[in-house]
Amino acid sequence: MQEAIVITEQPVSVSVPLGYSFTLRCRAEGQTLLQYQWFCQYQSVCNQIPGATKQDLPITAQQTQLYTCRINDLYKNAIFSDWVKVEVHHCVARGLPPRLWQGEPVIVLNPTEQRVEVGTCRSEKYFATGKIALLVGNNHYQHHPNLMAPIMDVFELRLLLEQLGFQVVSLLDLNKTEMEAAVSRFLELLGKGIYAIFYYAGHGYEHLGRNYMVPVDAPQPYAPENCISVQRILQRMQQQQTALNLILLDTCRKWYNSQCALSQVQPLEPWGNTIYGYATSEDAEAYELQDGEFSSGIFMKYLKKHILQEKKVTHMLEDVLEDIGQDPLVTGKQVMEIKHTLKEARSLTDPICPLGAGAECWGHSHELLSKLVTFPCGARVELRFHRLFSNLIYVCAKLQCSPAHITDTRLRLCRPTEMDSEAIPKENHWDQVKSLLSSVYKQEELDCVFQLCGLQKIQTDVVLQLDLHYTQLSTKQRICESLQTTLQKSLLGQFFSHMNYSQPNYWRTPARAGGVCLRDTVALSMDLKGQASVRTGFGHSLPSSNPSNSISEPEENDESDLSDLCSALLRAGPRQDYP
Repeated sequence: MQEAIVITEQPVSVSVPLGYSFTLRCRAEGQTLLQYQWFCQYQSVCNQIPGATKQDLPITAQQTQLYTCRINDLYKNAIFSDWVKVEVHHCVARGLPPRLWQGEPVIVLNPTEQRVEVGTCRSEKYFATGKIALLVGNNHYQHHPNLMAPIMDVFELRLLLEQLGFQVVSLLDLNKTEMEAAVSRFLELLGKGIYAIFYYAGHGYEHLGRNYMVPVDAPQPYAPENCISVQRILQRMQQQQTALNLILLDTCRKWYNSQCALSQVQPLEPWGNTIYGYATSEDAEAYELQDGEFSSGIFMKYLKKHILQEKKVTHMLEDVLEDIGQDPLVTGKQVMEIKHTLKEARSLTDPICPLGAGAECWGHSHELLSKLVTFPCGARVELRFHRLFSNLIYVCAKLQCSPAHITDTRLRLCRPTEMDSEAIPKENHWDQVKSLLSSVYKQEELDCVFQLCGLQKIQTDVVLQLDLHYTQLSTKQRICESLQTTLQKSLLGQFFSHMNYSQPNYWRTPARAGGVCLRDTVALSMDLKGQASVRTGFGHSLPSSNPSNSISEPEENDESDLSDLCSALLRAGPRQDYP
């Protein structure tokens, strides 16, 4: 069957100096007259370019942005071109105006003579061939108390690392198979000269110097074979000849099961390129502040303050350590620890001089698409699809135009097969979701939001239904109209489509989803503020202000010295919480 529209010439990514003028081109063939519309994406926001309705898009480079072109025909068929990157450099060769540059190689900076005395040394400037980061935050556990802060910690760290030029994949709530698959994909893309960061927030433990991360499906009690070894990950990172390996563990380092044997791990090679940043010291807990949308790990609270600094990574982490040590909420409870073999003064702000395109395969576009739909009554609604994490999408609906003959409009998004399902569960921390979305849409009020998470589990296209409830003024009758839209599997699972799962049954597990009208979210926000919790290895929690919500834990996990922390730490607590 012949396709309605075929793109014959895709636009091409370019790297140009500031102020340089050029043209992006897109060509297509179809059975009717074709119409073109260009879009650009900057800082995770995708916008239609006004007046950009031709095959060619003239551009004067001002800032690094992504571009794509939509082509549609008279039968309402549409197709998008590849996303291309226009990278703008703010340095050009001295004496060469941007308008005279035609794309040929130019020398940006010539070497200069240097005079040094015997025995003195000059500081070196280092660079990365690429920057790649994998961030994992486990919040919702099947057999252990849930956490609140990892979702915010992962989101904020992703934004900061992208400012530093890192290609970032951020994932929430992974089981053991999914964590192994994500790590394997991450390791495949590492190579010589790469700066690699692995960050984990969630339950974890340490035993005799070995660190383990607890997947969301780990049993209770768990053993090393139910968890992911951090040392194994670092060992494989070193084998890729990376220039910098930074492991950030925002988890507890206690061990409660002395009966389990250690997993076998070979000693690390002395490459001099490795840094461990532990949120807490050995045999101690890592705390998180729990205050609804403002939940944050103590470690992340100070890491985000210093991570953009242009200084050696270990020196930056020492600043974080000092700040945590001066925080009265965790004095005597949590002290960060740094271990490293870094022999060079490398910084996360070092520039990138790529040797290949490997890093371009990592990460994802956070802003997907937006579309305008019209109901039979004439009301128009804009749907926006935003990927806040690599495996989680929010579909947002905003009423754009309401005809004069209807009133009291309300929107609801759902999946047709789950018409009676609950709204977003309280354990999904709706306060935090609203905060994340508000950072994207600023102060704009959204009428309805639908959450689609666990994208790695989806094996078919997803159909969403948008219901419009309104009162017809002439008859005073309450009426509901419905429209459906399809999210393609290829769009939902961009990152996980490259992975090979060893257990196919994981693909048959349905993804969690929930819809909620923003005007009805008061109940969902209750009981999320003022909780204190511990992110421990075996489910230890601080007492809750509501005894009926408490979860009984094994006797060996009860620590009497923690019983008074609710008042002492206010809203702080170790990294593990009550749902």
